[in-house]
Amino acid sequence: MVDGVGLGARAVDHPLLSAEVSLAEGDGLVLTGRLSLQSHGWLVDHVVLGSVLLPGTAFVELVLYAGERVGCGFVEELTLQAPLVMPGRGGVSVQLSVGGPSVEGRRVVSVHSRSADDADGEWVRHATGVLSAA
Repeated sequence: MVDGVGLGARAVDHPLLSAEVSLAEGDGLVLTGRLSLQSHGWLVDHVVLGSVLLPGTAFVELVLYAGERVGCGFVEELTLQAPLVMPGRGGVSVQLSVGGPSVEGRRVVSVHSRSADDADGEWVRHATGVLSAA
């Protein structure tokens, strides 16, 4: 198996994310990871109406971490759009994208996922937000 570092990504030290890629244009950043009930057993404690969901606090943690990586450690806004339902088997690929800074220094962030077993699967947007330095 080829790791992200072999493909030009940098490894990150985060419990939910594993790699980051700086965009060649626009001063943006993409962070990726893989989540599963097997690798993140604590998720089984977050059952809502019979489904295991990634908790809202995990989205906040992911977005805060992404913001800190680009010098924008304050979450001005975060809107959850769809729950991230964890599959009983396999996992999900998670992708955070942080756009380049606006004139005011704010950055747009989004959190997406898709089945880790389906490289051609459709990405689902779970959250969007705005980051700033203060």
